Amino acid sequence: MKDSHVHTVLSHDGRSTAREYLAAAHARGVDEITFTEHFDLYDGVPSPLRTLDVAACRRAYRELEPVPGVRANFGVEIGLRPECREKIRAMTGENAFDFIIGSSHITAGRDMAFDPSFFAGKTRREAYLVYFGEVLANIRLFDDFDVYGHLDYVVRYGGYPEKKIAYDEFREALDAILRALAEKGKGLEVNSSGYRYGLSSPHPNPEILRRFRELGGETVTLGSDAHQVSQLASGLPEAMEAARAAGFSYYAVFRERKPVYFKL
Repeated sequence: MKDSHVHTVLSHDGRSTAREYLAAAHARGVDEITFTEHFDLYDGVPSPLRTLDVAACRRAYRELEPVPGVRANFGVEIGLRPECREKIRAMTGENAFDFIIGSSHITAGRDMAFDPSFFAGKTRREAYLVYFGEVLANIRLFDDFDVYGHLDYVVRYGGYPEKKIAYDEFREALDAILRALAEKGKGLEVNSSGYRYGLSSPHPNPEILRRFRELGGETVTLGSDAHQVSQLASGLPEAMEAARAAGFSYYAVFRERKPVYFKL
């Protein structure tokens, strides 16, 4: 298996080192890992977290000792924000990543994983539409990413009883997002961490994934979103089956920002 979304201790919430992941890879059935540390800009956002030192991160990966039979790729997960376009563009222009995941963590100036005020005073539908609106704005503004990560991420944190985003409920917003990704030739991540968060599917759920294929989406990647060794490749077989059921025959691994396809 090839896991394209892995965080180490260089991310604020990582618990294992890159060396520990590589040492465990064979036992986890993994022959390729793409390390994707969090890069979020906290301009104007109340947060104790600091933005990733990309130069230090790059040096750490260059110093990694290779493990026979396990390929390591240098990626990043960028928290896209419309107001941070120029800073993000500058960072990606200065670094030769293998793979870039674009995600939405901070939305409307609030980091929803840490700041529940994003959801305050909003119905479930209102909160999700704000989130989807900013996702769409990011896709239209940025070219500095290869796939969009955990598209229905917002379901994790609102505290609403319903933990699934039904495609029919948000058809217009989702179609705009999925069509924009397909038209720009961007991919969609199938993120297996949904299973760890108590959901019945990966991110995004199969309805959304299937609609992406129907609208012309061609590229999906597979990632566990691991934050410690025990999570490496967790749920990836189920995520692969979800991708197959949605109509995809291949998944991609990015190397030097170019997709290499493998049979699902």
